[in-house]
Amino acid sequence: MRATGEETTAQSATADREIVISRIIDAPRELVFEAFTEVRHLSQWWGPDGFTTTTRAFAFHAGGEWVFVMHGPDGTDYQEWIVWTEITPPERIAMLHGESCDDPNAFESALTFEQDGDATRIEMRTLFPTRELRDMAVEKYHAIEGGQQTLSNLAAYVAGNLRKGEVV
Repeated sequence: MRATGEETTAQSATADREIVISRIIDAPRELVFEAFTEVRHLSQWWGPDGFTTTTRAFAFHAGGEWVFVMHGPDGTDYQEWIVWTEITPPERIAMLHGESCDDPNAFESALTFEQDGDATRIEMRTLFPTRELRDMAVEKYHAIEGGQQTLSNLAAYVAGNLRKGEVV
């Protein structure tokens, strides 16, 4: 698919504030999408390697929130908040993600799920308010590696649990 001139200009205008990560997951997109729809699934795989997640509140609908704590392997707790801004099953999920609902540094993420034969190509596009915040996320929090690990954890979870029809 080719971008039009208008889309190309919009993308280049935000490129210095973006992180884009993609992965092919060996499962149908409905199954991959399902892993995002229920907290019992999300809590099993969300986050980089070594992290665990404790959910405080979860409502998966546009305007709904996911309030959770990510527990780092070093014992550090990270308070997290997501509001789902768009849900188009099984194609797209958009969200605003920060430490709390009033976080001035919250960032936008959009995930697309594209069927690719028997597999799914998932793309996670994250847009930060400023280049400096994006750079800090990359340098201090290792956002690129963390995002790649998170999608890897999703792939492993889908293959090991959902794909085999197991209920967790």
